[in-house]
Amino acid sequence: MAPYILALTLLALVSSRAIASDPSPLQDFCVADKNSPIFVNGFVCKDPNLATPEDFFFPGLDKPGNTMNKVGSNVTLVSVAQLPGLNTLGISIARIDFAPNGLNPPHTHPRATEILTVLEGTLCVGFVTSNPDNKLFAKVLNTGDVFVFPQGLIHFQFNPAASSAVVLSGLSSQNPGVITIANAVFGAKPPISDEVLAKAFQLDKNTVDWLQAQFWVNN
Repeated sequence: MAPYILALTLLALVSSRAIASDPSPLQDFCVADKNSPIFVNGFVCKDPNLATPEDFFFPGLDKPGNTMNKVGSNVTLVSVAQLPGLNTLGISIARIDFAPNGLNPPHTHPRATEILTVLEGTLCVGFVTSNPDNKLFAKVLNTGDVFVFPQGLIHFQFNPAASSAVVLSGLSSQNPGVITIANAVFGAKPPISDEVLAKAFQLDKNTVDWLQAQFWVNN
């Protein structure tokens, strides 16, 4: 019976690995049909005979994003929502612009690993491992440098310089998702109880209420 148990164990491991990422394509391409009423994990395929070059094209990553905001950064994401030809291909791309002292705040991508290369400027980047270690891996990057952020881990990018910075990021999902930690915790709708947050962050309720107000001011 031992060989059968081993075979079943290996099959389970392989299956779990396959399920843990975007599904592999079973044809040359599967352009997303965003008008389909059918709900599936991803998008229904458009009839391949109706596909056009525009389904595989996105213009504009040469244009700087608007960094005139509280954090001083802007992410221009090209995922399946912007480029339907990415459907089932398990990849997306983003341009990130940073004003001087601009920050892409601590966040996670629940469905993707991110690999980043600096096109212009200097960045301080890092990620934190999961509990219980919570170890910080951080590095100062310059033009041409590359850094990778493992899937699901909290990470950030900060421009410490007095000049702008630009990076290009590849993500291992057609729809990587993003959870910005501060927005999710203090800007949840409806709000998380201030009693819960006060205990979790070891703060008084007045401080929690003030923090929540910062994220609700524009909602």
